[in-house]
Order: sequence, then structure tokens, then C-alpha cells
Amino acid sequence: MSTIDAPARAAAAIPGPPPRLVVVQAPYYGQVVGGMRRGAEGVFAAAGASVEVVDVAGAFELPAALRMALLRPDARQTDGFLILGCVVKGETDHYDFICDAVCSGIMTITVETGIAVGFGLLTVDTLAQALARSNDDRMNKGAEAAHALLGQVALRRRWAVGA
Repeated sequence: MSTIDAPARAAAAIPGPPPRLVVVQAPYYGQVVGGMRRGAEGVFAAAGASVEVVDVAGAFELPAALRMALLRPDARQTDGFLILGCVVKGETDHYDFICDAVCSGIMTITVETGIAVGFGLLTVDTLAQALARSNDDRMNKGAEAAHALLGQVALRRRWAVGA
């Protein structure tokens, strides 16, 4: 589903204390990822969430950083993780390998652990496409991923997963 035909989202009703979240971002494309993060921060602020932001070198490092975050001594105090990054297609196969590895890695960790994850990795043909998806408007994919994350946090709490 594209954002343009997606319904407008209200903030998820999250039972219990305000959520504690970690944003793992690959700011290689700083303007894009920064715009996505600002979109997410607006959603998180409305939910009263506390947020820690961690930078990694590039998209390829996102799954390993997520796994490392889960190994932290205080990991159980974190309600969910937002993954932000951008991969722009170039002239080689590198794009395909990176996109496949990152998507597969994040999905594997999510399925194996049951953690709440919002997935905000843009995989685009052009930088212009990425910029259009990171503006301060309804099309912001960071805000969309943040809404998805808060929905997962609410579901985990409802079902008391990992308690």
C-alpha cells in the first residue's frame, strides 16, 4: 500500500506507562533520514514516548545494531525499535544485495524474538523519490513506520508478550 491511499492514522492507544523506544538509523542520506526521524518524533511525542536515537554507518548495519540492542542489559525495558534508513538504486547489483540483506535480517530478528519493530527503510530508484517520502507532510514514511511501531507496542502490551 502506498501512503497516498492509506487512511490517516490516529495515535495508537497504548495501555500502561509511556513507551520507551529506540530509533536505529543509518543517516547516510542525512536529509532523507532526518526528515523521516522528525516525522516519527512527532508521532512519538503525541504518544508521550521517550526515545533514544542510535546511528549506524549504513543500511547494512541496521540488523546487527538491532540484534546488539536486544543484548543490552536494559533491553527488556525497551518497548520497541524504529528502523530508519534509505537505499538509492545505483548502476550495480549492490542495491539488490543490500535491500535483501537488510529486509531479511530485520524480519528474521523480529519473527524470532517477537519484538515490536517499525520498519522505515526506503528502497528507491532516485533521491527525489526518497525526499518526497521524508517531507513534513502526510507522505512521511518515518511517521508511517512510527505509527506501525506504536501499534505493535500496544499489541504486545495487550497480549503481555515477553512479560
